[in-house]
Amino acid sequence: MAMDKNEELETLRRQVRNVTSEIMRNVHQRMELARQIGEVKGRLGIDVKDEKVEQDIRAMVLGLAGEIGMSNEFALRLLNILLAESELVQAQKQPQKAAKQTHLGIFMRAKQLEASGKKIIHMEVGEPDYPPPDAAGNSLAESFKLRQYHYTDTRGIPKLRDAIAKKEGVTEDRVIVTPGGRFAVFSAIASLVKAGQELIAIEPAWPAYKECADFIGAKIQILKTTLEDKWTPDTRQLEEMINPSTKMIVLNYPNNPTGKVLDNRTMEKIVSIAKDNDLYLLSDEVYADYAFKKFQSIAEYSYDKGILVSSFSKRYAMTGFRVGYSIASKDVISKMAKVQAVGITSVAEPVQQAALAALGEDPSENIATMKGRLDFMSVKLKEMSLRFAEPDGAMYAYPELPSGEDMPLVERMLERGVAIAPGSGFGDSYKKFVRISACQPEEVLEKGLDIMASVIKEQA
Repeated sequence: MAMDKNEELETLRRQVRNVTSEIMRNVHQRMELARQIGEVKGRLGIDVKDEKVEQDIRAMVLGLAGEIGMSNEFALRLLNILLAESELVQAQKQPQKAAKQTHLGIFMRAKQLEASGKKIIHMEVGEPDYPPPDAAGNSLAESFKLRQYHYTDTRGIPKLRDAIAKKEGVTEDRVIVTPGGRFAVFSAIASLVKAGQELIAIEPAWPAYKECADFIGAKIQILKTTLEDKWTPDTRQLEEMINPSTKMIVLNYPNNPTGKVLDNRTMEKIVSIAKDNDLYLLSDEVYADYAFKKFQSIAEYSYDKGILVSSFSKRYAMTGFRVGYSIASKDVISKMAKVQAVGITSVAEPVQQAALAALGEDPSENIATMKGRLDFMSVKLKEMSLRFAEPDGAMYAYPELPSGEDMPLVERMLERGVAIAPGSGFGDSYKKFVRISACQPEEVLEKGLDIMASVIKEQA
């Protein structure tokens, strides 16, 4: 009898190997077809990505999954992996394009120019020129004297978690301290979304969301907004984008780069959509303190799949300290902590002590300063007759150029000693925009914007 069972097992294993071999051959054949399609698209000058074709294939796969009794979610995960590989293969057959420039890329180039002796006006990054609170600096020195420089709980030191929990109105087991808001975003996406699954981001957007999705092999769906609609997302279109493979919606308000703050009705609808579809709702709120109109935090909705991300970088001008935090359910925090434990063990203890000291400081002066600079910058942009939506918050303006694309202007500005960010760094559809940071004194902003006005006239 034992022999018969072993024979049965080996028979099944042989069948599995044969099916696996057939799958691999079919996948190889599909990749070969993708290469040929890429060559044809290259000759015709057609973009690699075709949303209509993807939608048709997705519908076919869902229909087939229903016929054969396969999970829709699993079927779409497999499809997304195949589609991602097909895009890579097809892209190899396309004419080489110049590498896409981001605000960080321009920042690094500006730093290189400074190192060579050139003076640069930095209007490309969101790094406030005003200093962190004295209490934060004093705490760093005190940490050394008190020997507070050891490994800590991956989630953060208890005193800091307690203080954040009190500020946000939650219990400390729903808090994790992270090395900046960026790592909070990464650990949330990496712990909650699997390769082949999907998340939705609203553009124009900080590029880190797409970068995180690409890193883990997830597929990102983009909901585009327009200046004509004052950067308000179409919630009906958002609903239509959701499928069984969708796991998360990412929000960033006040928005980087536009300064948009969602109205209550739109925010409530997005939360409702997330609830109805059982989706995680990741809300990047690092600019929440710099909201100049009514701002609704995800925390106000008591949604158990809501994830709030915040940071000390903007509120207290502590960009180089690299400390942020996230608020979520205990289960989500536990999953994020596992990613953080693998990646960094814990945030540096002296930095956490500095954040704790800063948390007791009043950021209202910083906020008033930024509001005044944004108002000043808005007046200057209007004098230049540039179209833009006046920012509701954050630290940026996102004007549309009167003609041409972003990079020629950005390059010319660098030559003239002014660094600004290309709009295309926040989404491929925004090559006619640039992002301008208000993180400099008004007299510096005025000089930079005057140079920008002259360059625009030269290029007209």
